[in-house]
Amino acid sequence: MGQSPIDLPSRLLLNLEPWRHVAHWRIALSGGLDSTVLLHLLATLANTESLPALSAIHIHHGLQAAADAWPQHCQDVCDALGVQLQVERVTVKGGASLERAARDARYAAFSSLTQSNDVLLTGQHRDDQAETLLFRLLRGAGVRGLGAMPQQRPVGQGTLVRPLLDVSRAELEGYAQAHQLRWIEDPSNQDRQFSRNYLRQQVMPLLTERWPQAQASMARTAAHLREAQGLLDELAQIDLAQAATPHEFAWMGVPSLELTPLTALSDARQRNALSHWLEPLTRLPDADHWSGWTTLCNAGADASPIWHLADGELHRSAGRVWWLSDSWLGTPVIGADWQTPTSALRLPDNGRVMLHGQAPSGPLRIAYRQGGEVMRMAERGSRDLKRLLNERAVPAFVRGRLPLLFRGEELLAVANLPGLAGQMDEGWTLHWQPTDEDQGLS
Repeated sequence: MGQSPIDLPSRLLLNLEPWRHVAHWRIALSGGLDSTVLLHLLATLANTESLPALSAIHIHHGLQAAADAWPQHCQDVCDALGVQLQVERVTVKGGASLERAARDARYAAFSSLTQSNDVLLTGQHRDDQAETLLFRLLRGAGVRGLGAMPQQRPVGQGTLVRPLLDVSRAELEGYAQAHQLRWIEDPSNQDRQFSRNYLRQQVMPLLTERWPQAQASMARTAAHLREAQGLLDELAQIDLAQAATPHEFAWMGVPSLELTPLTALSDARQRNALSHWLEPLTRLPDADHWSGWTTLCNAGADASPIWHLADGELHRSAGRVWWLSDSWLGTPVIGADWQTPTSALRLPDNGRVMLHGQAPSGPLRIAYRQGGEVMRMAERGSRDLKRLLNERAVPAFVRGRLPLLFRGEELLAVANLPGLAGQMDEGWTLHWQPTDEDQGLS
């Protein structure tokens, strides 16, 4: 037996208890059944309960003519309940999946609007959870994907919370009818070319006809899988702690892991640990693309293999794997005269350099390694720069970016490398900050 609609307010408050202390609850109001009921519930509870400040956000995608009337509908609903409404218009980029593009645009807007002491509340319910599980199952998702929608996750500077995941659509409809609520029926929800609509209209009714508790059971399975993913995350943290060893190139600010502790793990644990590490950095590879990790690990000892991923590259060098993205993937401009060495010199796409101490005399310039450079060293004579970099196990990807200080054709210093960064007896060293962030040089 399902719980009756009269239980909804108390269940909602119970689900939102952990977030009663925040400053602001923002309700994502599409104008459909789910978000309309959520808004009404909270506005009504606010009359008798001490709740955070309430407001609503409506995202206008502009994808169909009917949608032009929805902001006014949402405004009328909010006015009747005494809730402030913010309407945000977004541009949906074209692509293979209009559903995904609209979702991405919507959540980008939510992220920009959600502040540090805000909770964004959305109206997804138990039927949506079951539908999400089935949809991802058919796409071959792993444990993380099959965990479906979490009750909470970060968004912007705040938190997104789905407080209705244990409520069925039938219960929401019952509440809406009992309170004579009006809501929008999106015409696109009838279009079966969209996969979720097809599942909702064609597949789910057949499943629930044969197994009436199918949606509740599937939502429960999603909860089990989220718990399993939590255990996998804990295992990944244990494994990554073994590989997150200190190293002398931490000043680069490049995420890296020691390779040997990773390759000592089973293949499955390697993938689990790497997935956990890569998730904040890039869209994760599908199952077939993981062969790139195997290739990277198995490359010869003298090689510097690269695994190309959606948002950057994983490089193997100096016994570690390094995550490179953004400016690290560009090629810096070859060089520049340093007219005022008493001030920091900005390097296009390569941060900045500065001299600590009394600058050496003569016309100075910054350049990058081209090959064949030689450096004169006290007590060692002239040495090939390539050999000096090899001796210090400098990662391959950074060798062409290390700022070199020249006076005429004489190589005076290699930034940041102990013993090569300057003339200590003359009291100066060359320091490089690889990014343009305003932070001190180490």
